[in-house]
This record gives sequence, structure tokens and C-alpha cells, in this order.
Amino acid sequence: MSKYIIGIDQSTQSTKAILFDQNGIIVNKCSKNHDQLINDKGWVSHDLEEIYSNVIAVVAELLEKSKITKENVVSIGISNQRETAAAWSRKDGHSFTEAIVWQCARASELCEDLRVAGYGDLVKETTGMNLSPYFSASKFLWMLRNVNDVKIAADENDLCLGTIDSWLLFRLTNGEAFKTDYSNASRTQLLNLKKLKWDSKLCEIFNIPMNTLPELCESNSLFGYTDFDGIFDRKIPIHTMLGDSQAALFGQGCWEKGSVKTTIGTGSSVMMNIGTELKINDVGLLTSIAWKMEGQTSYVIEGNINYAGAVIKWLLEDVKLIESSKETEILASQAFPNDVTYLVPAFTGLGAPYWIDQAAAILCGMTRTTGKAEIVRAALDSIAYQIEDILSSIDHDIGQKTTILKVDGGVTNNKYLMQFQSDISNVNVLVPNMEEFSAFGVAYSAGIAAGLYNRNMENVVKYTIFESNISNEKRQKLINGWKSAVNLILKKN
Repeated sequence: MSKYIIGIDQSTQSTKAILFDQNGIIVNKCSKNHDQLINDKGWVSHDLEEIYSNVIAVVAELLEKSKITKENVVSIGISNQRETAAAWSRKDGHSFTEAIVWQCARASELCEDLRVAGYGDLVKETTGMNLSPYFSASKFLWMLRNVNDVKIAADENDLCLGTIDSWLLFRLTNGEAFKTDYSNASRTQLLNLKKLKWDSKLCEIFNIPMNTLPELCESNSLFGYTDFDGIFDRKIPIHTMLGDSQAALFGQGCWEKGSVKTTIGTGSSVMMNIGTELKINDVGLLTSIAWKMEGQTSYVIEGNINYAGAVIKWLLEDVKLIESSKETEILASQAFPNDVTYLVPAFTGLGAPYWIDQAAAILCGMTRTTGKAEIVRAALDSIAYQIEDILSSIDHDIGQKTTILKVDGGVTNNKYLMQFQSDISNVNVLVPNMEEFSAFGVAYSAGIAAGLYNRNMENVVKYTIFESNISNEKRQKLINGWKSAVNLILKKN
């Protein structure tokens, strides 16, 4: 009889449960959005209880829709939004406060205080990442200073601090497993990349009690068992946990040193596998762990973008220039070719390679020819320009030109954007025939761990290739315009 793997992708906007068969093919999928809680200060939060309830709901719906025999589900994999910080009770698992989302910069002042105190270099050297409110450590510190229930729980040894993977695992296993994998741990800014341990000095700097942090495990470990609150008659093994970008890297088959992919979701991650030798870069990018499996650690160099697909949501919901994301491709193609409008979407600061937390967005270069189509095109183009900024930094760091870029995420359905990315970065952009790469990556890994899949499963994925078709002169002119727009922000900060 057929065997199945469930990949759960708990992302910034939604929770998905996807059923894969024994050949790695998607059988069915279900998705449920959760509320984006944004206050008048621009702080971004998620309701942890809602997220957990949605996980249970989408798995139940998936099984109902698929009409499969539940006993044939052999393993579970979990991918998650990475730096989002959660705090909950060790005793009964209830959340103490809303999760602080990776996009949220409320801990900026705390990071600035640490920077002024001279800890920036130590943080970078130890964790591979610039001191920033983007990562979990400063978010944990903010909770400990500002949420009374969190402070009390810490004093009473009842506090768990972790990323979304740890929260879900704890709840799914009824508190039996409080663990994380190395890919997620490397994004907290508390992991020593050289020693592969929670760093006591960093925990002291961020005032994080080490006993509040989860157990570190290899990415394809047997993390625990769950029946999803009684949905299954038996407990199913959870055999993989990976941060969503690393999960997509694994699913894309980027296992070799030098392979590159970008996941374009709410934000974007541009990531290169740099192999098993740790190298801390100095070009405004981050060094993280791709995964640790079978005793071997693979590292990545990465740049993160705050606003990628979220720019389209801004067009749709905030300024209401479009009624559907599908309109963007048509409008961009209709835009006046010589319009020079640029949007730099620094709505919550600029990420890599600039790392300016207080930056504000800018729309510039408009003329009388600028209308809705031109602004929509500028919004789409901003995604590609930000990715190009990171690719050029990666190329500078490794000393060679990237020629192939694998992409994933819903925005990759936009043919205009994929062609523009190829043009502006002068790379072959490979768009897969599968959208759900974070879920596929963890399902694939879990299937390998469970003995259902092997390392040849990447043949399941087929690609459409976009090749650059503009001149070097035109490419450089466009890039120069983008850099001029970014420089307007840099001068103000």
C-alpha cells in the first residue's frame, strides 16, 4: 500500500499541511491564514495559540480531503518562519504573550544599547550575524524586560523560549519534547557556530537564562511523536525540523558547495551552500547553518530581505492599486518602458547587505508618465533589485560570479518578475514546477530518515529556465538608478 509523508510549513502568513506520496509527489494540500497583529507602533505579532490551532486544523482537513488510510502516514516534517520568538510555560504549554515576528523591530533600542556597549563584533564573530532586532535573542530580551508573565516564569523556572519549531514540537508532543534543530538555532543569535552550542557569553549579554532554551538536535533527528490532538489513532514520528529557507534549500537539491537559491515569500532569503567549512563573511551578509545531519554540519551564506512578496500585499491592501496579485504581471508589462520610478520598500528597515533598522521606504524618480502601472512595476522590480544586491555581495565574498539561481515561493509564478530577475542579475533563473519547497524539503528529509525516500528524489522537480536578454549597458544603467534610490535612504541614516 502507498505510504505518505506530511510536510507542515508554518510561515509568516499561513500554515500549510501538504501530503506527499512515496514518490515525493504532492497528493493534496490545505492552508489556513492567521492574523497579522500590527499595532500603531508598527510592531508585528502572531497569536501562538491561533497558530497551533491552525496546525491541527490543516492536518485534519488534509486527511479528510485526501481520503487516505491514516496508518499509511509514516512521518512528519516541520518547517517554520525562523527568527519569530515565542515564550510559553514549561508546566502546561500555554503561551505567555504573542510571538514577536521576525519582521518586528521593537527591540531596536536594545540592540543599539548592546552595540554602544561594544558587543557588535563579538556577536558577529560568534554567530555569523550582525547585531539586529531581526533575530530572536533581542526579541527574547524584550519579552523578559516588558512582559510581566515572562519575567515571573523565568524566576519560577517555568519559562521556555524558542522559535516556532520548538513551540509547535512542545505542544504537539504534550510537553515531552523541548528541542530545536541547528538551522533554527543558528538564527537566534545565541548559537556559537564554531562550538555548535548555546553560547554562555551571548546568553549573558542578552540576559537569557540558558535553562530556558531548547535542546539542540540534528535537523533530521527523531524529535518526538504526535497524534495531533487525537486526529491519529497512533503517534506519528516527527523526523525533521528545519527553518523554512533551509528547508527550501534542501528541497531544491542545493547540497553542493556553491549552489544558490532564493525563497521569495513575505520576505526573501538568498542563500548559498558554502560547504562544511565555517567562514564568517564581512560583506554585510550572514553566515548560518544549513543543517546538521549524520554528524556533518553544512553552512550557508545568506542575505535577508524584509519586504519581498509583502510589497505585493502592500499594493493590494494598503494603497489598493490592485485587486489581485495576478494583476501585477499584466500591469508591469504595460508600464511605460522609459519610466524611471524606483520603490525601495524599507517599510521595516533595510535588511542585507545594508542593515539599517531605522530606514524608511522611498518612492522616487516619478515623472508625469508615472501612473499605476509604473508604480506596480517599480514594486515588482524592487524584489529583483534587493535580490541582486545580495547576489553581488555573495559573488564578491566567494570571488566568482553566480550563474544559476534556483527560486521558489508563490511570487515565482510572475513571469515578468522572473525575467527581470534574470536580466538584472545576469543569471539563469530556474523556476520549479513545484511551489511548496519548504514543505517539500522537510517532507523529503523526513522521508529519507524514515527510509521511504532516497537522495535521488530531486528528479521529481522540473524547471523552467529564464535567461537574460538585455545588454550589459542597460543592466548597469538600471542598477545605477536603484543604487541612487537606496543612497537617498543611506544619506538620511
